[in-house]
Amino acid sequence: MIELGESFGKTLKKGAVIAFDAPLGAGKTTFTKGIGRALQINEIITSPTFTIISEYEGTLPFYHMDFYRIDDAEEIDLLGIDDFFYGNGICVVEWYGVAEPHLPDTTVRIIITINEDSSRKLVIQEV
Repeated sequence: MIELGESFGKTLKKGAVIAFDAPLGAGKTTFTKGIGRALQINEIITSPTFTIISEYEGTLPFYHMDFYRIDDAEEIDLLGIDDFFYGNGICVVEWYGVAEPHLPDTTVRIIITINEDSSRKLVIQEV
């Protein structure tokens, strides 16, 4: 998953927003680590489940968001995520459901499913 994320990350341009649709343990954060590698981020990328938004500096600003613990759309408004989504960095969003109304029309969605043999299937939906 890291290698896939890295290959995918090399294609991203500033302003890209990637939203994951995947269950727990599917590899969202692992794929995101690969994107970070492509952006030459030296920090260890971890799931921002409790911090909500983690910011990293690489060849472009990188914002890793996890809205798993947010149930209320008003909380999303308070985070000011539009500044991230429409800025000059790269945004990766895990558990984006509550933020769906804020996602740019150009958001790339990555659907990950876990097969019975524990392998993963990725479907990338680009606009």
